[in-house]
Amino acid sequence: MERWRIAIGGIVQGVGFRPFVYGLAVRLGLAGWVRNDRGGVTIEAQGQIATLERLCRDIENEHPPLASLSRFEVEKGRPLLSESGFAIVPSLDEARQPTAASIPPDASVCGDCLRELFDPADRRRRYPFINCTNCGPRYSISLSIPYDRAGTTMAGFALCPACRAEYEDPACRRFHAQPNACPECGPSLHYLDAEGRVEGNEAALQRALERLRQGGVVAVKGIGGYHLAADARCDAALKRLRLRKGRSDKAFALMVASRKVALGIAEISPAELRLLESAERPIVLLRQKANHGLSALVAPNNRWFGLMLPYSPLHHLLLERFEVLVMTSANPGDEPILYRDEEASALLGGLADGILGHDRPIHARVDDSILRLADGRPLVLRRGRGYAPRPLPLPFEGAEVLALGAELKNAVCLARGDRAYLGPHVGDLKAEGVSRSFRGMIEHLCGLFRLEPSAVACDLHPDYLSTRYAQDSGLPVIAVQHHHAHLAGCMAENGLTGECLGVIFDGTGLGEDGSLWGGEFLLGDYGGFRRLAHLKSLPLPGGDAAVREPFRMALSCLMDAFGEELPPCESLAQLPESELGLLVQMIRRRVNSPPASSMGRLFDSAASLIGLRHRVSYEGQAALELEMCIEPGAETSSWYDFALRQEADRLIIDAAPLIRALMADVLAGGAPCELSLKFHESVARMILSVCSRLREQSGRNRVLLSGGCFQNLRLLERSSRLLREAGFELFTHCLVPPNDGGLALGQAAVASWRLRPQP
Repeated sequence: MERWRIAIGGIVQGVGFRPFVYGLAVRLGLAGWVRNDRGGVTIEAQGQIATLERLCRDIENEHPPLASLSRFEVEKGRPLLSESGFAIVPSLDEARQPTAASIPPDASVCGDCLRELFDPADRRRRYPFINCTNCGPRYSISLSIPYDRAGTTMAGFALCPACRAEYEDPACRRFHAQPNACPECGPSLHYLDAEGRVEGNEAALQRALERLRQGGVVAVKGIGGYHLAADARCDAALKRLRLRKGRSDKAFALMVASRKVALGIAEISPAELRLLESAERPIVLLRQKANHGLSALVAPNNRWFGLMLPYSPLHHLLLERFEVLVMTSANPGDEPILYRDEEASALLGGLADGILGHDRPIHARVDDSILRLADGRPLVLRRGRGYAPRPLPLPFEGAEVLALGAELKNAVCLARGDRAYLGPHVGDLKAEGVSRSFRGMIEHLCGLFRLEPSAVACDLHPDYLSTRYAQDSGLPVIAVQHHHAHLAGCMAENGLTGECLGVIFDGTGLGEDGSLWGGEFLLGDYGGFRRLAHLKSLPLPGGDAAVREPFRMALSCLMDAFGEELPPCESLAQLPESELGLLVQMIRRRVNSPPASSMGRLFDSAASLIGLRHRVSYEGQAALELEMCIEPGAETSSWYDFALRQEADRLIIDAAPLIRALMADVLAGGAPCELSLKFHESVARMILSVCSRLREQSGRNRVLLSGGCFQNLRLLERSSRLLREAGFELFTHCLVPPNDGGLALGQAAVASWRLRPQP
């Protein structure tokens, strides 16, 4: 007979872990107790040694589906006590101690709750807030750890006797389900429009459905914020929605009623279907079917839909009457998704014809996650609901740091020990509302995990709001070069240490030499890096204006490739002669034209030169349309050459030969789809060529692909295939975005490594 103490860390609170342990212990005849604490879950169990070993095996192998174990420590030989049974005891909140526990992400409604939702005999029939320990809101309603009802936004809803009995019954799947409620004691819906307010779950739901059937736009309060919903088959509704949001071209996300509906409008592989139906319920990018029957305004100039299945009970009730709804984040302009009721009432008047809300407060806003299947694996493009703030293991024990991410696609990250907590997508910090959300996210995550950082990590760029925040924090600041952070983030996600070759392609990031980088081949680790190769730097006429107007960078590429004798092309023909002359002088004299070695801008230039897109309405539009114009399944055996030349300690990659050959094909009447295919093949072949030369020089065979350009499915998959065939050990992203949404993880890894306790 022995007594063991078992300490378990990870996602073990709010997922039915204690009743699971209780059931195991009772079945095995053990005495003792289990409780939540700031480390996760602690168990004291007393019994025969073989039985205690069986308990540990069963916990590790059979834990609840939403649980994730990151720490499992056993202390044997505790003093024996005279206990007669096993119990679940109250949580221990060591108020001043940091926490090793993790709040689980919000989870989609489970099959058991869904059956009850539509069961005429069930007391929760058609209740929009049905949940249990296996599903429902978690992170978005959490105020503190340990995860108990008093520490959530459900604290204001007193349990009725029936719900209290479930909550206190270890044999019930709603035991300590913190959002547990029913129509008698829980949250309820309301609907508000110009005609007034309608209270009551069913009455409010029916008014919202009626407005949607009339072609209206309805704001719907979900788990992590408000969506704007509209009939995806109604052109008039989507015209109004695009006009009100000021969103002329960018694709809308769709929510489909079922797997059957999804299969009817998109090409979906078994692996993509598993992503779509996973507990996280992300938006999954899927190739459109030819005769999908939806409005062309859903995704202009795009071969893909972003589809998600209903993930809350309310969504399932809405999708009873509609096969497909547009379900896009409710936010004016570039502001963050709205989640507070008072904000919705004040700001949605010009966006929505009605608001379907409820009285369960959202504490932490969280956008939907976006994924695609790339190179046979899931690839997160935006990390939010279902994934954040799930911890990521680090391959070393480091210091406590706060990393502030990038200016665009911002997300923040906390690091402690061998864990990193990458927060949900915040947005572009140039918008005032996003900057407020950024500060609130830092306060929330640091408070939730009781982190007192020893340093703050940020980007090198001095003008970023995140950099200014770091400088004003009063803590030591570790500035991490943008592309080094991409390299370190990919290394951390893949559990790597030691030097790796990194192919880092994106728009722009400030380099150590003060110029703009973006087409980089680095050799480095968490401690530092060397810039071994990069695209030749070209003037970026107008700075940020060149991002909005790709024809500017196209002109810069043409002047570099042809000198003063510019060939005729659509990029230049659409400009007034006076404007063209001004731009030529800006480039020639380097006036407001900072040098940039950017692969993202080269993609923009190609899109403009081919005639696809000269001005953009959203970030990355030109490069996206360049990818989209390639016919599905198309292959090519021809490509354009880059010139490679060694200069001192680095290799310079010159795109001038590519630009000249591309323009020859344009002037010969080449089809845009064929030219885009050759361009993509050219970049992939260049990656292989440069990596091969760098392998010879450095002896390093591990290659990482990171940066926003590797959201491009054609580029990622073709480059990966060529590198693997050449014998490289390749690593890419999966759970962390390759774009700037994953930058904070790399910053955290670099800072945590530099400050780690030395042996």
